[in-house]
Amino acid sequence: MFDARLRPLIDPPLNRAGQLLARRGVSANAMTLGGFALGIAAAVSVAAGLFWLGFLLIALNRLADGLDGAIARHTDKTDSGGYLDITLDFVFYGAIPLAFAIHDPGANALAAAALLFSFYANGSAFLAFAVMAEKRGLSTDAQGQKSLFYISGLAEGAETIALFLLMALLPGWFPVLAWGFAAVCTVSAGARIFNGVSALRA
Repeated sequence: MFDARLRPLIDPPLNRAGQLLARRGVSANAMTLGGFALGIAAAVSVAAGLFWLGFLLIALNRLADGLDGAIARHTDKTDSGGYLDITLDFVFYGAIPLAFAIHDPGANALAAAALLFSFYANGSAFLAFAVMAEKRGLSTDAQGQKSLFYISGLAEGAETIALFLLMALLPGWFPVLAWGFAAVCTVSAGARIFNGVSALRA
């Protein structure tokens, strides 16, 4: 919901940093893989109860996720790079709730499962739409320059990262936060499905 509003604020500094990194020979794929390693390290930290470290690594993962696209815009945007980026993002998004479930299964596992279900529903809705949009030649840059058509929803990247950071700051509140965000994501998935069907009927 906030991604499009944040783009004008975050894109200029990211693009400047991406240009500098590209000039120094850092590739977009290297940044994607480095960011993914940070994300998995964040999940391991959370599972081990090192929540402040997890908080830092989640933030660094998201910074890397912004920089890889910025680097690609100053070098070569490739389908393989876009595919790698979105796929590893989904692995990261699944790893954090799983880490909380591993840390305290009794308190967190059911809420983590609900959150993962809502992520699955959202991911299916917008990735399936992206395939159909590509067939029809549809495109948008409302969420920034993406490798695929990213249909908007109530719960997007900014909200998800804010949630993960809040969970790392307040780990005892994970069940409440997870259930609440799962509800928002489920509504968002329903809206994405409805909007997707409506758009493809046109």
